[in-house]
Parts: sequence; C-alpha cells; structure tokens
Amino acid sequence: MDKLASRRALLGGVLGGIGATVVAGPAEAASRTGAGAVGRAGSGGGVGVEGAAGSGSSAGVGSAAGQGGLGVGVCGGKGAARPVAPVNQEVAARFGPEYKTLPAAVAGVDIEPLIGIASAADIAAKRKGMIDYIWKGAGQPKTLPTVESDVSAPDFASLTGVRRIDRLTVPLRYQVSAKVYDIVPRRGWNRRLALYHNGHGEPFDTMLRTVQALLDRGYRVMAYAMPFQHWNQQQIADPKDPAKLLPNPSHRELPPWESTEFSALTFFLEPLTITLNYAQATYRPTSVEMIGLSGGGWTTTVFAALDPRVTRSYPTAGSLPFFLRPASPKPRPTTGDWEQTKEALPGFYAAASDDFLDMYVLASVGPGRGQVQILNRFDECCFNGVGHRVYQAPVRDRVALLAGGRPEHGRWDLLEDATHDDHTISPFALSVILWDLDTTNVTT
Repeated sequence: MDKLASRRALLGGVLGGIGATVVAGPAEAASRTGAGAVGRAGSGGGVGVEGAAGSGSSAGVGSAAGQGGLGVGVCGGKGAARPVAPVNQEVAARFGPEYKTLPAAVAGVDIEPLIGIASAADIAAKRKGMIDYIWKGAGQPKTLPTVESDVSAPDFASLTGVRRIDRLTVPLRYQVSAKVYDIVPRRGWNRRLALYHNGHGEPFDTMLRTVQALLDRGYRVMAYAMPFQHWNQQQIADPKDPAKLLPNPSHRELPPWESTEFSALTFFLEPLTITLNYAQATYRPTSVEMIGLSGGGWTTTVFAALDPRVTRSYPTAGSLPFFLRPASPKPRPTTGDWEQTKEALPGFYAAASDDFLDMYVLASVGPGRGQVQILNRFDECCFNGVGHRVYQAPVRDRVALLAGGRPEHGRWDLLEDATHDDHTISPFALSVILWDLDTTNVTT
C-alpha cells in the first residue's frame, strides 16, 4: 500500500510539475502498461514516465479541447500514453522563485479579451492581414524553387538512413536567396513531410537529433536556417543602391529594408511558402508538420498561423504573448529580435488583441490541425519561467470552441518542460512531439 501511495504521489507531482494533463486510458490499457516504463528523458536526470495515463493515478482532466489537453485525438483510443516527466529538482534548486511562481505582472490580467479570434471570419481576416502586410497585397507567391538533386550536404553528414538530400534555392529580393535542404529517408516514406526550422545560430545538435528521429519514422524532412544565419549567410544589396553589396546583416540591421513597398519578413517566410509549393506540386505529402527552435520557433508560430497547409506545429522556446514578455525571469532576450517586436513592425503586430495569442489560435484551427507550444521553464536564454500558465487554458478552450469541440478540427496545448536548463528541444520534449505525431495522425 505504501508503494502504491508513493507511486501516486510521484505521478501527481509529475503532472502538476509540468502543468500537463493526460488522457486516462481504458482499463485494458492500464493492465497492459502497468506502472509504465521509466527512463531518462532530458539532461540532468529528468525522468520520463510512460504509461502513466493508464496507471490508475488521478490525472487532471482537460477542457473541451479533447478530454485531456495534450492527449487529444488518439486514433480510436489506440497507442501509448503520452510521455510525462517530473521537474528536474537538481536543476530547479539552482533557480529562484521567479522561475516557479506566477509573476506579479499577471495579477488581474483578463486573458479572454486578449484573444481576438472568436469566429471563422476573424481567422480569415487576421490571416489575410498578415499575408497582405508581408507581401504587400500580392498574396503568397506561387513560384517554385530551383532544385539540385542528390547534393553533398556536410552539415547533415552525421544523419543515417538518408536516401539522398536535395538542395532547394529560393530567390528573394535584394540579391538574397535562401537554401533549404530536402532530406529523403532511405526507408519507405510515410507520405508525411516535416519542416524543421533552426534559430539564431543555435548549434546543430538539436536539429540533427530531431531530424534523425523523424527520418527513422519515415518522414521526409525539409531543414531551414534563418535568413543570414548558418548556410544562409550572404551579402545583401544596399536598399539605396542596388548595385552595392553590403556585408551579411544581423536581424537588428534589417530596418532600412523595411518599407511600404517591401517587408523584410519575406526573408523569413517566403522560403517556407515556395518550398511548400514545390512539395505539393511534386510529391504531394498527406500532411505537413513543422518544428522550430528559438527564432525557428517564432517562425513556426507565424508561418503555421498564416498558412493552413501546415497541419501540426511545435514551436519551441520561440515566443510569449506581448503582455508577458517583460515579466519573464530574463526579460531582455525575451523581448525578442527585430522580427518579433511591435516597435520594429507596428504594421504587422497591429491587433488590438495580443498578436501572438491570435497566432496560436490561427495555427490550430482547421481540419487535422493542431499546435503544441513548448516552453522550457529553466531555459538559459529566453521565454522561461511559468507565466505562460495564465494563458494555457484560455487559448486551449478558445481553439476548442472554434473547432466545435472536435479535436480533429483543431486543438492547442502547451508543454512546460522542466527537465533541463538548456535552450533546446529536450529529449523529453521530442518524445512528446513524436508521440503527438504518432497518436494524432488524422490523415490516415
């Protein structure tokens, strides 16, 4: 009895610690999984508990978004329970209370009016407004990239199970171009395409680990770098003298290119549009998933909001709503880069509501669509702390309402990862992403 009570206490701590809800599995699933397998799920000793949903513990019940938050949409009730993990107490001990309690700035904040999307008409209008700003009324481009097949790609040399890598090149304005790598798995393709977007110079280890896991499951993967980062470092034409080339700019140096006739946001978002055009015109994936870290998490948030061709998205350590940014334990990096701020782009971030809350909703509503935002509580960089807890339920419930209570028509949730203190997609978070992709595949 003491052992059972101890196990229930541990699972209760796990669920409360990361703010996640789990679908209670059927009795037969509980008998199959028992107490679940326990293994490492993140740096610093985080533990992943599988099978917890069927262990008989008192899991929290989710909102109308699908009877259990992240457990939404398990096909026919089949599949393993969602991985869960406790707070890494060794890591937590190194951080103060500002990483563990709600900031004072959220007291009395009414989240509901900050979500400006309340109808299908609002979705259409917001999406059109985003597209009109980025492409100045011309709409998303319909063009295709140039394609080089079976290229050498040293950045991906460590990947295994690769049939070939194609390089797609997207020409942009001001003599800029974007290169995207289209990685074809050696094993039979599962007909699904995953887009992985790296951030502002993050090391490749997270990207390679994530891409490898997707290839191992039969995904075709397109890998993206941010403009002027990694393999996209290059010169740019002077906006005042197109014949003059300037050195590779940082994102903070992009304001001179932003004008009423052109938005530098195209450098970030047009490569995704055009390479997705190519995928749909040639090999026609049945679904498109998108994963991004840091600046790539911001890109994932924005692109999934404006382009409903993205079905499931997993932005990681990439954004907080504007009202929460000053309340982050590390507010300076959390205020965002040039492309993430109202001050730099008041015409893009122009809603009376909070643009990011709206984008979370836009990225989640529609047949087969869903988003899981991943934030690292102890992130060494940015978007850390627990302030996000104040908007998790309101956004989830708004998406559920717009989806008519049907998770196959839209779902959203947030995973708070407290297993580590890195700026990364942790092994635990990746296990949740893969679980979500496996168990919510409404395309088959």
